[in-house]
Amino acid sequence: MMKSVCVIVTAWNQIDKTIPCLESVLAQTYGNLSVLLVNNNSTDDTVEQVSSKFPQVDILDLPKNLGPTGGYNAGFRQALGKGFDYIFLLNNDTLLAPDCVEKLIEEAQTSPEIGLVMPKIYYAFEPQRIWSVGGWANPWNLEIVRPGDNQIDKGQWDKPTDIDDAPFCAVLLTRKILEDVGLPDEGFFLYYEDLDFCRRAKLNGFRLRLQPSAHMWHVVSASSGGSDSPGERYWMARSSIRYFRKHTRLLRWPIVIFWRTGSAIRTSLRLLSRRRFESLRAYWRGLRDGLREAF
Repeated sequence: MMKSVCVIVTAWNQIDKTIPCLESVLAQTYGNLSVLLVNNNSTDDTVEQVSSKFPQVDILDLPKNLGPTGGYNAGFRQALGKGFDYIFLLNNDTLLAPDCVEKLIEEAQTSPEIGLVMPKIYYAFEPQRIWSVGGWANPWNLEIVRPGDNQIDKGQWDKPTDIDDAPFCAVLLTRKILEDVGLPDEGFFLYYEDLDFCRRAKLNGFRLRLQPSAHMWHVVSASSGGSDSPGERYWMARSSIRYFRKHTRLLRWPIVIFWRTGSAIRTSLRLLSRRRFESLRAYWRGLRDGLREAF
């Protein structure tokens, strides 16, 4: 029997991105698929347009903006309550190849230990440049190495492989991983919630996989205003404090502090060199607020 899949698309405004995203979802070749749009209290006409153009799409209209993580979890709870076997979490600023879900399901079914599968993700505005093929963790400083980032795809990442980190802009999750690991931590309003979840999943014995024959294209950082915007820098900084405070143990502390201090210096110098003064101030506010929250 074909397993049931709920595709959860999360949206906050950006109806111009949500419509083509939903069109690509509804064009999937996989047969047993339902679509749930989680509307995170958009102030535009997202609900009206989606209801009109896509009557087959269910809409969960949240009464307030819960942030990406809160939006994810609202969708997860509804999908789990309806008994779906798999949940494909998707940002609204993405486009899927027609066989993307089918390829992900095929990979997920190769082993009962697999709890998460991600596609090969490209930049939407440069369709052959890789945005992500996942990441691998350094066990000492907890940093994630992402060697595929920004590479032109020449077939160098065409083999399915185990990974330690998958960005939540597009991940297929089994029902079991959500039941055993729990939902993403809503203390991460924006950013690092995916890294935190992946680490928890690995500690619970689940395998995370890249299926590079599944393709997706992503418009980066739209929810926070774009790369190096004040919003992105603030939430990256604040959430990083929560993540490293949550997962650093014993002898790792000196190593993590050393590496994170170096990261703060490098980020500050980069923003200064680009004259992104507002973003620099936002970055340090995020560090300050994260430290206050964590300690």
